[in-house]
Amino acid sequence: MTARRRRPAIDLEALLRDERAEVERALARACEWLGDELPDELFQPARHAVLSGGKRLRPVLCVVAYRACGGSTGPAVYDLGAAIELIHAYSLMHDDLPCMDDADLRRGQPTPHTLFGEEATARAGLALIPAASLWALRASNALGAGDAVSRRIVSRLNRAAGAGGMVGGQALDLLAEGRGLDSTDLDRLHHMKTGALLTASLVIGGIAAGASDTTLDGLESFGCGIGLAFQVTDDILDATEVAADLGKHPSDDLLGKSTYVSLYGLEEAMKRARVHAEEATEALRGAGLDAPALIALASYVVERRK
Repeated sequence: MTARRRRPAIDLEALLRDERAEVERALARACEWLGDELPDELFQPARHAVLSGGKRLRPVLCVVAYRACGGSTGPAVYDLGAAIELIHAYSLMHDDLPCMDDADLRRGQPTPHTLFGEEATARAGLALIPAASLWALRASNALGAGDAVSRRIVSRLNRAAGAGGMVGGQALDLLAEGRGLDSTDLDRLHHMKTGALLTASLVIGGIAAGASDTTLDGLESFGCGIGLAFQVTDDILDATEVAADLGKHPSDDLLGKSTYVSLYGLEEAMKRARVHAEEATEALRGAGLDAPALIALASYVVERRK
């Protein structure tokens, strides 16, 4: 009997380096387009937020899922991932405003409202919502997607960003300040606030590649798992690292928010992050999706240090 050939291990560091470099180029293209679409008083805070660095996990997940579902990687799929990052940038702009978390530091840099003012930052963040939809539509067309697929992609992006997803989760987060949430309520909050856009990144990549409903369901379950793993790890880092290391201020603890660490303790939270990541990878296998790069990214979500 012929021995089964072992698949080469994924070089996660190289994967993240190469994919992030392509994402940065796509974001630069998006910002060049935004410069022609927005007045300068809105473009400057938007550009600052979009190009201020970060993990770029959402567009990377989109591209890797697209490739895992049979898509051929090129500039257009990175542009599609960049549309998702525009939504993420808008959420951080509003999240950091004085009326919300009142943060003066993000990714080691001053937050937009400290540089450009609250009104301009709030309006620029709002402008990124339709801009993301238009950029996603342009990217879908460049990929050769038909009208029905393009509409499905834009619809999924906006559902993840809206009241049933990220915005709804943010509202729950604000209402929960100073209250102790139980595990059910905390999971629901973060499935919406953090998980919805992460999950949409994967599903959008699958839709663009023409994946089957079974595969899309697997990507959906994978996204839900790594979304919770990501948030639990964020809470662990928030509790154990200093602002200078995280590039973030203030911490959730200072804001009186319920966290997985406050609910379970540090050791149990670490275990739960790993369990969520393992459940996510099992969902991929259950859907018959052979995606070692996605499995490697699930490990990254819980092993990252910032």
